[in-house]
Amino acid sequence: MTGFLAANLAPLMFSALVVFLLLGYPVAFSLAANGLLFGFIGIELGLLTPALLQALPERVFGIMRNETLLAIPFFTFMGLILERSGMAEDLLDTIGQLFGPLRGGLAYAVIFVGALLAASTGVVAASVISMGLISLPIMLRYGYDRRLATGVIAASGTLAQIIPPSLVLIVLADQLGRSVGDMYEGALIPGLILTALYAGYVLILTFVAPGAAPALPPEARTLRGFRLIRRVIFVLIPPLALIFLVLGTIFLGVATPTEGGAMGASGALILALINRRLDWSLLRQAMNSTAKLSSFVLFILIGSTVFGLVFRGINGDLWVEHLLTGLPGGPLGFLVVVNIMVFLLAFFLDFFELAFIIVPLLAPVAEKLGIDLIWFGVLLGINMQTSFMHPPFGFALFYLRSVAPLKDYPDKVTGKLTARVTTGQIYWGAVPFVVIQVIMVGVVIAFPQIVSGGLTKQQLRDPGTIEIQLPAPDEHPVSEEEKSAAEIQKAFGQSR
Repeated sequence: MTGFLAANLAPLMFSALVVFLLLGYPVAFSLAANGLLFGFIGIELGLLTPALLQALPERVFGIMRNETLLAIPFFTFMGLILERSGMAEDLLDTIGQLFGPLRGGLAYAVIFVGALLAASTGVVAASVISMGLISLPIMLRYGYDRRLATGVIAASGTLAQIIPPSLVLIVLADQLGRSVGDMYEGALIPGLILTALYAGYVLILTFVAPGAAPALPPEARTLRGFRLIRRVIFVLIPPLALIFLVLGTIFLGVATPTEGGAMGASGALILALINRRLDWSLLRQAMNSTAKLSSFVLFILIGSTVFGLVFRGINGDLWVEHLLTGLPGGPLGFLVVVNIMVFLLAFFLDFFELAFIIVPLLAPVAEKLGIDLIWFGVLLGINMQTSFMHPPFGFALFYLRSVAPLKDYPDKVTGKLTARVTTGQIYWGAVPFVVIQVIMVGVVIAFPQIVSGGLTKQQLRDPGTIEIQLPAPDEHPVSEEEKSAAEIQKAFGQSR
């Protein structure tokens, strides 16, 4: 029995973690408890030394000293201030009026605003809840198919995960040991392509089933002429300026992601103050939510550090490496298996859990196979985006369910009784957009230049290809001191 435990401690440790998670225990405590439990077992079996666990305090302090992780509370705070100060409502109202005459115009508006909110907030919950509260009643009022309405709202909200300044990209960059700025640059073009695919699906649907996404009736278009132009300018310029302030300075190398997040948080406060929507209640709510999310991320990171330290101590990383490098098909086979695994795990784990548990195990194998880790991180980010949309456990679906009407209700404008939105309609509405996200994963694998094309920095040369040329002995310049020394030596040799 002892020999079996010693030979299979790594797979047993990983299996125990899966069991704890399926039983519903908190992720952070499941990770830390498994790490400590198997750490003590490894010490008893002679596989580990007690000195290994003495490295834990230093690792925890290392997490606390990591300045990159400071970007998470900054971007979270920025997103919450913008969402609760009414910017999302103004954007949806204005862009909805702009696209209103088109079939599917409200759906296009939701996608466009979802991309803008993603680029200015980076918080999925804020985007989904805002658009669910504001646009869902309007879409239902004017006869939109419930599956399309709920699906496009949930999918557009998840763009905040892949379009910078995404929180998950910060975590992925930290776990992969790469620059957050490079990760942002690599993810920008795929995020925009994914946005275009969403809009393309709506366009096709308006031709196949025109009644599913009708245009706004003339009486619903309240903004016309100069009034529309002025509203568009005053509503679009502030968030676009904030996006440039945050992402532009990061891409140009003027600011680090942490500094960009700090500027974004300050900019959000200024915008809320200019719009006269900043008060102590809003500030307190945003700070409380930011503290909760930041603590959630930090505790999972500490738990994953405990788990990772012990898992590597018992050679679990070598077990995973041998398991994955032996797959048929080389790097392509590895990518196919990994993406299928992440897709299936996303049914049960959210993106933070996947990033802290799975990514540290996959990154060394990917690097050994010669896969660029920035490209790999963006690919995983797109795949993990499906964790928000998976029926029945997708968080975006839960967020939308919390604000969608559970009972029939009278519409505020028309007074007509509007039917409720069922959970089944939300789930079926999400399916086409999950398929689009999976297609996007395949596109990134087939065309890796989509990610690398967004990077402005030159790749470092392989050290093995660098040649150092030394001058020939007769070409070496001889100084006066060397000449004198040679003459003295020559004279000394003749005197002997």
